[in-house]
Amino acid sequence: MGKKNKKAKSAVADSENGMPRHLRREILTIANELLEKCSLPFGSRNTEWNDFLDVYQVVEKLRKKQQNYVLHHDDRDASLSGFVSWLHANKIDTSAVTVADFGESGYGLKATRDVKANELFMTIPRKLMLTTKTARNSVLGPLIAEDRILQSMPNVVMALHVLCEFSQQDSFWMPYLKFLPKSYSTGLYFNPDEIQLLKASPTLSDILNQFRNITRQYSYFFRLFQGHPEASKLPIKNLCFDDYRWAVSTVMTRQNQIPSDSGDEMDTALIPLWDMCNHTNGQITTDFNRDLDRSECLSLRDFQQNEEMLIFYGPRSNAELLLHSGFVYEGNEFDRLALRVGVSKNDTLYSMKAEVLARIPLNSNCTFYLHADALNPVDGDLLAYLRVFSMDHAALFEHMFGDGSSERQQNLKEFLKPVSKANEIKAWSFLETRAQILLRAYPTTLQEDDEILLKEGLSENSRLAVKLRRCEKRILLNVVEYCAAQKERVLEQFFASDDGLISESCEQERAAPCSCAKFSEAHIHHGSSGSSERNDKGDGASHEEHRFIVGGDGAGNEKGNFETVALESSKLENGIEDGGEPGHLSADCSDRLAVVADAEAAAAAADN
Repeated sequence: MGKKNKKAKSAVADSENGMPRHLRREILTIANELLEKCSLPFGSRNTEWNDFLDVYQVVEKLRKKQQNYVLHHDDRDASLSGFVSWLHANKIDTSAVTVADFGESGYGLKATRDVKANELFMTIPRKLMLTTKTARNSVLGPLIAEDRILQSMPNVVMALHVLCEFSQQDSFWMPYLKFLPKSYSTGLYFNPDEIQLLKASPTLSDILNQFRNITRQYSYFFRLFQGHPEASKLPIKNLCFDDYRWAVSTVMTRQNQIPSDSGDEMDTALIPLWDMCNHTNGQITTDFNRDLDRSECLSLRDFQQNEEMLIFYGPRSNAELLLHSGFVYEGNEFDRLALRVGVSKNDTLYSMKAEVLARIPLNSNCTFYLHADALNPVDGDLLAYLRVFSMDHAALFEHMFGDGSSERQQNLKEFLKPVSKANEIKAWSFLETRAQILLRAYPTTLQEDDEILLKEGLSENSRLAVKLRRCEKRILLNVVEYCAAQKERVLEQFFASDDGLISESCEQERAAPCSCAKFSEAHIHHGSSGSSERNDKGDGASHEEHRFIVGGDGAGNEKGNFETVALESSKLENGIEDGGEPGHLSADCSDRLAVVADAEAAAAAADN
């Protein structure tokens, strides 16, 4: 009898939480390998893809070993009634909305009656929310108190909190958690073939970095859970990668910021029901009422009965929406394409350019955005940068030491106050040519993307990738047209001020505006980071809409919540891409600019 008991105890120890000891050891070995591989950023652009594939293949091996131990998710449709009953049991007023399936786009909120603009149609009390405070008061509390990573990353705390509660059948939030999606369309769920569809898009690197960072986090916590005394009490001690990916995506797509009980700081929160609202253009209409201790959502506009209720998540680019929310909104009024710029230290005028930029103030290497706004795709900061980049020695000296240099520096951001006609043409030609180069880097044209999206059998992730790169191409095409129009405007201003005395060569110049500024491709390179659109098929409002700060800027959830996707200056050589050389004009374009410069000199002499 004693021997049998001893064997029984051994069997329990060998299969803790359903996972055999030998398997835990194998996974721990893999986790250590992944932690080492992911501790440093992926290599340069030429090697980052292979570095990613190396990590991805190890993760796939890990997932295969864990496939029988991943948490089970019930059928979502069958969980809807339990979720609604839970809301009613906690006195949530759903008289204005109901959860509805909108077909291909998934779940969202439908108006059960007409709702007027600015009408308060939904309130959710704090007691129903999963927050960083409820995490500290849960089984995770002792571990949070001792682990520095958890103390500094509330979003990670929330992901583990979601998993712990989902693993406990008697959890207060179980009806809500069971109704969450089983999977998402964030970048973490893209396979290599789907990611490759974003070749030439700056989002590709962002997805790779996100995958690396989440893999590193998973490896760290699996290893921590195996040896930390407080982890023995956790229901997720033998954490599976698929479960962590799901929890991270759950938090990324729906996390919010609400004032803490004291109001001294902000708590990260998941807000049941409200996070079912999907996105459209508009303005933020959600706030937190501290007096009543609840979130409050006002109607963005008039909604008719049976119409889908929509809210505005905040001014996010489609790249950010895909990366963190799992959708692309093709009518996005706030879409933009990141563009990094850098002055080469090999440029003989580098020191002067850097000094003038510092006085604006701008860095010699920084990121700007090309906007989807057809009328204003370029902002004043980028224009100022391009003007300084295109200056010759005389212009730089004038902006540093000349009379009125401070005023000249301020005027650099003013569209109607060019440095000179030659400088303006050169600056716009530079940007125009760069946008054309970026367009050619994509493996397909805009028209080909349209045709791809009409094909049947395209995966949802592939469809999102094609939609995103199509939006990026539209921005670049608009920038090309905009730059050409700006050059034409400059030439028209010049010719209009020349008293009609235009040489034959100048007439030819006007007929064919300069567009051949063939600068080194290394000088400017990609950066990071109408109808309704869903956040992962109707699941989860997130980002700016999630920031309940009266008078706040709606900054909401930044990229750095789960990972630091910052511009890595270590990848740049001399402030530009490896091997980059100072930008230069081709000979024929230099001749064209000389025509403009000579005409300016002649006009100045005539005035004198």
